[in-house]
Amino acid sequence: MTLYGVLHTIGFRELLRTVYRIEVSGGEHIPPSGGCVLAANHESLIDPFVLGVATTRPIHYMAKAELWENRLVGAVMDAFETFPIDRGTGDTVAMGRGAKLLEQGAVLGVFPQGTSKPFRRRPYHRGAARLALVTGSPLIPVCMVGTEKVLRPHKVKLGLPKVKIIVAPPIEVTAARPTIPAAKNLTKQLEDAIAELRRPYGPPAHVWLD
Repeated sequence: MTLYGVLHTIGFRELLRTVYRIEVSGGEHIPPSGGCVLAANHESLIDPFVLGVATTRPIHYMAKAELWENRLVGAVMDAFETFPIDRGTGDTVAMGRGAKLLEQGAVLGVFPQGTSKPFRRRPYHRGAARLALVTGSPLIPVCMVGTEKVLRPHKVKLGLPKVKIIVAPPIEVTAARPTIPAAKNLTKQLEDAIAELRRPYGPPAHVWLD
């Protein structure tokens, strides 16, 4: 059993849901079986754990390769069956592994912004779109609201933060060659969908950095 399976068995999802008052909207848009790409905004280091509340299916994450520079962190990543990607390099090994997982019917979790650090511009990378195009897997936009407060509860006046996970209907994708224009167009659709989900809640409560 993977570490993910252990946490599921001991009720870790329900613990997170209770402690951080997590509300899930649109969870029915995540298919009960078959490969799909969950693509979410990224505001906190805890985001992968929070996103796991949205579905009982195991999520295989792609994460920046730098995390494996710390042996302990790398071991935890491996235990969760997370795999590294060298950002900005067109990492063919990581992309191939992601495509294989999708073809095997897995849920692949991707944070297209690539970092949760609160810089003003965190452009969406094209990896999620490329994988959806290569495999014809649905691309599911997810917006998480309030996770930037989870690790700073002392900043919240009324106790622990209330977190929302809003899942949009899938963007259906036909398998095609992942050309740069095609991937850019699909990434723009994804970014716009997540922005629309976020709109009613305003911008994240970050202290923005230059």
